[in-house]
Amino acid sequence: MRMLSSTRLLIPRLIIFIVELLVLTVRFVDAAPLGTWNLLVENAGISSMHTAVTHYDTVILLDRTNIGASRINFTNGYCRDNPDDRVLKHDCSAHSVMFDPLTNSLRPLTVFTDTWCSSGQIVANGSMVQTGGDYEGLYKVRLLDACPAGGSCDWVESESEALVDPRWYASNQVLPDGRQIVVGGRYTYSYEFVPKTSSGEGSFSLSFLHDVQDNQNDNMYPFVHLLPDGNLFIFANRDSILLDYVNNRVLKTYPTIPGEPRNYPSAGSSVMLPLDHTNNFTVAEILVCGGAQYGAFRSSTGNTWPASDTCGRIVATDSNPKWSMETMPIRRTMGDTVILPTADILLINGARNGCQGWGKATNPALNPVNYATYNAASRFQVLAPTTIPRLYHSTANLLTDGRILLAGSNTHQYYTFSGDYPTELRIDAFAPPYLDSSYDTHRPAIFRLSTTSIRYGSMFQVVYTVGEKEGEFEVNLLSSPFTTHSYSQGQRMLRLATTEPVPTILGRAFSAMATAPGSAVVAPPGYYMLLALQGGIPSKGLWVRLTS
Repeated sequence: MRMLSSTRLLIPRLIIFIVELLVLTVRFVDAAPLGTWNLLVENAGISSMHTAVTHYDTVILLDRTNIGASRINFTNGYCRDNPDDRVLKHDCSAHSVMFDPLTNSLRPLTVFTDTWCSSGQIVANGSMVQTGGDYEGLYKVRLLDACPAGGSCDWVESESEALVDPRWYASNQVLPDGRQIVVGGRYTYSYEFVPKTSSGEGSFSLSFLHDVQDNQNDNMYPFVHLLPDGNLFIFANRDSILLDYVNNRVLKTYPTIPGEPRNYPSAGSSVMLPLDHTNNFTVAEILVCGGAQYGAFRSSTGNTWPASDTCGRIVATDSNPKWSMETMPIRRTMGDTVILPTADILLINGARNGCQGWGKATNPALNPVNYATYNAASRFQVLAPTTIPRLYHSTANLLTDGRILLAGSNTHQYYTFSGDYPTELRIDAFAPPYLDSSYDTHRPAIFRLSTTSIRYGSMFQVVYTVGEKEGEFEVNLLSSPFTTHSYSQGQRMLRLATTEPVPTILGRAFSAMATAPGSAVVAPPGYYMLLALQGGIPSKGLWVRLTS
């Protein structure tokens, strides 16, 4: 009887032990590093402050010009002679390069005036239009016509176009008509358009930017998102408005986000979450993550102050919008938010303490974090750490093969290769978990598109192959943003309506029809990465052009 009683007591305890062991195992698996890192280039020549990917899959990297000599010289004998340069008036080194991630090769580009803390966008024809900067670059408009790797395209400064107001730390957004709106800047409380619709067009006052300014100027690089109703959501410091830029009217003032300042120099990051065909692309939700404690920028010990640990979401198109706050597993300032092909958001780069500025951050945030856009029950997943700190002046951009390209990090006024957090010239790439080889049999490969020039509202065919067809089929479009200072200007994703894939005569190939967004208000004209997903596993992307 005693033995039986002991056995009865032992069985529940054994069950409890097994359950506890399973819980610990799950926690261990959840905490296990995910994703892989790969060093691409040991010396890119420059520490990229601004980065964008072209529809030729080349990557444009851009730094300041008034930083002295870079670590990459021109090979054709060219030197930049600029009497207005405040550091090196005769300069035979490059401050912009074109990078080819297929061959990991570099080509120097000849940007002329100072591009320090400037802004830009890739416009409808695939060219990059770049605006502002510091000193002699404050009013400049620059153009780079995209070309394939091995091409000869280069920066050209516009002789016919100039900014009306000085734009240092401004933000740009491509509009439905193909123009860019340029918003804000240091002590600049206005917006303007590039190009102008008439020779006499000036700038337009935006007192909101002045009203939210504090004594450390937490209103620079405002977050600007084009909503699918055609208006602009503009966020600065901790506040935001809905702007009808056509009539220069503020339509709505949103609630103040709880917590810390979120814009430069406090350096949170923001993204508009993917627009979805299921609600006819009418719902726009904004995500803002990270930031720095108020006063960190001014304090001599501010680089040790803990950064923000919160993200806020708000449905900007709601009639009564409110912020919903969540706690990140890693504090982060100067982090980048990258929309992944899966529609999740990658939080990457930055520091756990301090804020933006030279020497104003410590304790690098080495682990990226996956933010599950549609899974509130399991929102954050900590991924594999890097060994390269990416702090002030670093960038993160999605490539069509699904990797994230990382460049830059210069926490000093000039190139400095000693001491804490030296200037970073390496380029590396992070492969998120969806690129793991264990998913290869489930990974779709786009075999053919019926067209790569897609008209608004039209249907087009997607033919793809896959080893094992499991789960839901999706087609997503992603823009290529201009990334600088923890904010990817113009970043946008659209989840398209598709028909159920049907087998073709090509063996393991399937065919589906996808429907393009209905207007340029939902998706401004230009080049987008198109990716197919099967069961949440993305293909490589192909470039398509949305057009009227």
